[in-house]
Amino acid sequence: MYAVSVSRSFVAQHFLTVPNPGPEGVLHSHHFTVTATYRGPELNEYGYLVDIDAVTEALDATVETFGDETLNDLPAFAGKNPSAEHFARIFGEQLIERLTPPAATQLEIAIQEDDVATVTHERTL
Repeated sequence: MYAVSVSRSFVAQHFLTVPNPGPEGVLHSHHFTVTATYRGPELNEYGYLVDIDAVTEALDATVETFGDETLNDLPAFAGKNPSAEHFARIFGEQLIERLTPPAATQLEIAIQEDDVATVTHERTL
């Protein structure tokens, strides 16, 4: 199995909407680092799993959707608590809309929130 990862960092804001969220229920910022990892068992005819430039372009465009935004205000989070877990899934969905390399069979999105925690969401392509 081959794997290729590309990472980007950005700042976004949110507030949690669960009962008794404590200080996380007040609007605050996080420094996020997202890593997109594509996996697959075979390489394409050029010896690549993915075109790293294409992944970088798609990742940058996806980051632009969320960077410097309040996650709660974005349509993708409507009716959802903007947890890091939801964020990882939603980020992956939007990345897939921009790029699904034909040789890749899996995508993992890892989102690190500040330097405290990292959550991942994996899906089959």
